[in-house]
Amino acid sequence: MHNASADIGLIGLAVMGENLALNIESRGFTVAVYNRTPAKVEAFGQGRGAGRRFVGATDLAGFVAALQRPRRIIMLVKAGAPVDELIGQLAPLLEPGDILIDGGNSLYTDTIRRARDAEARGLLYVGSGVSGGEEGALRGPSLMPGGSPAAWPHIRPIFQAICARTPEGEPCCDWMGEDGAGHFVKMVHNGIEYGDMQLIGETYDLMKRGLGLDHAAMHAVFAEWNRSELDSFLIEITRDILGYRDAAGEDVLELILDAAGQKGTGKWTVSEALEAGVPLTLIGEAVFARNLSAAKDERVAAARVLGGEVARFAGDQRSFIDDLRQALYAAKIVSYAQGYQLLRAAAASHHWNLNYGGIALVWRGGCIIRSVFLGEIKQAYDRDPGLANLLLDPFFRDAVLARQAAWRRVVGTAVQLGIPAPCLGAALAWFDGYRSARLPANLLQAQRDYFGAHTYERVDRPRGEFHHTNWTGRGGATTSQTYVA
Repeated sequence: MHNASADIGLIGLAVMGENLALNIESRGFTVAVYNRTPAKVEAFGQGRGAGRRFVGATDLAGFVAALQRPRRIIMLVKAGAPVDELIGQLAPLLEPGDILIDGGNSLYTDTIRRARDAEARGLLYVGSGVSGGEEGALRGPSLMPGGSPAAWPHIRPIFQAICARTPEGEPCCDWMGEDGAGHFVKMVHNGIEYGDMQLIGETYDLMKRGLGLDHAAMHAVFAEWNRSELDSFLIEITRDILGYRDAAGEDVLELILDAAGQKGTGKWTVSEALEAGVPLTLIGEAVFARNLSAAKDERVAAARVLGGEVARFAGDQRSFIDDLRQALYAAKIVSYAQGYQLLRAAAASHHWNLNYGGIALVWRGGCIIRSVFLGEIKQAYDRDPGLANLLLDPFFRDAVLARQAAWRRVVGTAVQLGIPAPCLGAALAWFDGYRSARLPANLLQAQRDYFGAHTYERVDRPRGEFHHTNWTGRGGATTSQTYVA
């Protein structure tokens, strides 16, 4: 390792940190590296970092001393208390104008707090979403930085040098907004990722259990879909997974236990949606589907009691596979429409000036949800930056309307076969609700007023004017105070 002053520092040499450090160095920057276990730094310097522009540090003081001013430090440590602990150790060693960058999956409210505290000390703070996994970190991730605006000019040359690029060569990195905006955008990205993965899983299940297709046949279907409007990273890797066999010739997918894990970002997304009153139904079902899958032993026992068999599809398989393709695309549109609704609600609540088309551009390359589809979202917001919902854009309106018959056939068939399709179904229910000028909430409001005198608005009177009916003749005129929980 060299002893020259470093352009940027990186703390945390686990898989993501090591690969990101190699990426930064490969773009011509000198990188100081530190890990709380000094042996990790030494091993990196003698291994993948040998002979390259790295400055290894065995303590934080030496690490900070190696950095050019203003110091730019990327922290890639476990989210939560470890980030606060590291900031507490670093802050006394830094000077006004130095920049701390949290590249982990931190909860955005933590980032808001940390940015406020750092700025009170004269420091600049950035919370940046980093998507693309270990390969993306090495070859070019999608980056979603937000925080102290004054930090952006100092980190932009490095961030836009190391990020992924769209097919047109545009960087998949742009400034998201103030304080926690970057981590909020990454959280929504992860929620959409949950939805996309569950939707793909449901189509796989319908092909496997409903149609009885083997892995080779499903591999061919996903290969064909990846050359269609569904062209995306997740469809591509599903194709590869279905085609993969181990040395013994076994389909590895068949050997994997059907109990899904999660790290919490999907749950955070749904929790934020509940708080904001945004009906993020598809992503919510994706999170709950993982919860249900995790109850493996209970499901096995229930299958013996309740009957775990499913019916076999008796119609035209080729036609139904095409229906599945159309249903998957339509539901995917709903997933993004809901995610963008949550982004709009957060922007209003936190006074962020989010660039919705720019977010789609950032997601077009490097990240897990990258797809051709995102280019259409970018164009939708270019056409109308104030677009209230993706489904109101002519492209997406026409795309969903053209596919809704196939979508309904798929959801109906899944119900008839006894194969769960919670996200495909939830997306369709949301679509039908969103396009309904009148919903049965009038009955719900009558019920609330009947048992709790919660009042209601009338269709023949101005909005904001509340009324109460004495439904039983015994309730009187006293009403409950109107409030939104």
